[in-house]
Amino acid sequence: MTSSPALERAPVSPWALSAFWFGTAFHWLVILLSLVPANVLLFVGEERKGTYVGLLTLIGAAMALIIPPIVGAHSDRTGRRLPYLRLGLGVNLVGLAVMAVAVATLSGMSGFWVYVLGFLLVQFGNNYATAPYSALIPQLVPAAQRGRYSGAMGMLQAAGQLLGAVGALVVSLLKLPDAALFALVGVMLVIPAVVTMRGVGAADRADPAPASTATSTPAQSWQALFAYRPFLWVFVTRALFALGQYSVQPFLQFYNRDVLKQNDPVTSNLYMLAAIIVASIASALVGGRISDRVGRKPVIYVAGTTMAVTALLFLAAPGFGVALGLAVVFGLGYGAFTSVDWALGSDAMPSSASYARDMGIWHVAFVAPQFIGGPQGALLDWGNAQSPNLGYTLVFGIAAVFFALGVILVRNVPERVTGRTAQPA
Repeated sequence: MTSSPALERAPVSPWALSAFWFGTAFHWLVILLSLVPANVLLFVGEERKGTYVGLLTLIGAAMALIIPPIVGAHSDRTGRRLPYLRLGLGVNLVGLAVMAVAVATLSGMSGFWVYVLGFLLVQFGNNYATAPYSALIPQLVPAAQRGRYSGAMGMLQAAGQLLGAVGALVVSLLKLPDAALFALVGVMLVIPAVVTMRGVGAADRADPAPASTATSTPAQSWQALFAYRPFLWVFVTRALFALGQYSVQPFLQFYNRDVLKQNDPVTSNLYMLAAIIVASIASALVGGRISDRVGRKPVIYVAGTTMAVTALLFLAAPGFGVALGLAVVFGLGYGAFTSVDWALGSDAMPSSASYARDMGIWHVAFVAPQFIGGPQGALLDWGNAQSPNLGYTLVFGIAAVFFALGVILVRNVPERVTGRTAQPA
């Protein structure tokens, strides 16, 4: 089955199509915001915690930069998406098992490097799965419905994050070992993957891309990106929002302990994440539907400004209660942004002949910015060494700048760009 903007209805339910995003959202929230900070602290100690959490995010960003365009181009050549999801899922699960074994049986730097190996497998598998999978929305969904589908995806991602926070909180309160949480992550990744694979089914058929497109090198893929300016500006603005997110996300648990003075920072962090996610669920579907009527950019202007201002206000929060309220406001902005984000990117695809390759590049825009965790982690440790909590002022301030730049530059993205159908990029 070939895709076409002329289709009146997509052949797949938005909930089945986006189910795997629910699983990956659950997966990454628990891994990056709960397990990694706590595990790294266990391995390397207090003084180097920010630096080594940053190292892991840097590793993830490097893999996200390389894998998606290559795997996406290969997927275009075969005209299939789901086989890549299955194989990537398997590697992802092996990586989770390696990380769990490292935490349960090893200590010190030797344990940390085994943990890094598992994290590498997780990153490889997840990127291998999600790059071709990302092509399904532009491939199967007509442009007029992409806001609704993007909203459903945003809501499922938020719901996955919410359940991830709840699951991590329950495991923490019950004092269960980290192995239980790793196992839960694996289960919650597999079940939505099965839903998506069964829901997409025979719709996972696209005409194989022309050889010149499907066999393009990574350099040629990036050249195609820069040659098509609507997609370039969408990529740049999406990357800026992701840079803002990853500037603070890995360090929220430390913020709860050092700035908000919480006795149980793991649990407090999970409550804060839950507040963000519940609010984002409330705004996700609404934002997507509004964008189908008034356009994508007005929603992003409001959402991005809300995120930028709130990031700064976190620095002035006098206590956990106020910070929790700010988390709700931030979540409203974040949910509205994610509901529109995917639709804007899908509208700006350069060509229907290279959806997976180009969505692989698009995938880089919101995964590769994890690299900011490396320098931000080092900056956090350096700033806190100079003056109490100065590191947090620097990190949150930089996040606000990234959000603001994303809002300013998104005006360069033309509305309702639907791509140059059937022409190689």
